[in-house]
Amino acid sequence: MPNEDEETRLSTVVGITQRARSSEQKARRRDAVLEIAEAYFLEVGYESFSMAQLAKRAGIGKGTLYLYFATREELFLTLYEESLVRWSNSFLEHLRTPVSHAHFAYSLYSTAMADGTFVPLLTRLEHVIEHNVTQERIIESKRVFIRQVDMLAAASAASLSVSPAQAREIVKTLGVLLIGAARSDQGPSLDREHLPDDVADLVASFSSEPLFVKNAVRIIEGVCGHRSENQAGRPLP
Repeated sequence: MPNEDEETRLSTVVGITQRARSSEQKARRRDAVLEIAEAYFLEVGYESFSMAQLAKRAGIGKGTLYLYFATREELFLTLYEESLVRWSNSFLEHLRTPVSHAHFAYSLYSTAMADGTFVPLLTRLEHVIEHNVTQERIIESKRVFIRQVDMLAAASAASLSVSPAQAREIVKTLGVLLIGAARSDQGPSLDREHLPDDVADLVASFSSEPLFVKNAVRIIEGVCGHRSENQAGRPLP
């Protein structure tokens, strides 16, 4: 007999294969496709993801799939937006007021990395994904990003005791840092138990977590330092 996960997936597939007539039915079918697409992405990754295989898993024709998402990249852009909102909510749940700079940095990193979809798509967003979607769709996605940054900045301003503009600068800069730090983990996997101590220490120093947290704290301290000097009436460096 199928287990609970298999029953849920079978129920979803059955719902997709039924002909969608109303706008509400079409929206439900699109959501079901996205659910299956994310599970498939988490299983095979970006490079091995196939629209033909997704259509097969969803039990629909490939042509029907393209009625909902004009390109593979448009599908990924939608998954990215959903993961951005999901991660933002998760990060805010971990945010305290007041919060230390180190806790803020670590919470942002750990919640981002815990979402298996968010960071892999974030690192490919501007260099790959956005190059095969329409300008209108990119504008729509950027507005989703703006809303999330504004929400995160408002909460971060209170937690870090900085202005909304400075909090927005911190959030956006740490997002760029997160992309760079995540790419440091994309090298070949090494068995550290069999590495010489000096090489193991070097590899550990370039892993994404310490790289991100250390530099994120420096960025936050820099912004807070600028704030203090500005409020004291001295020119910003």
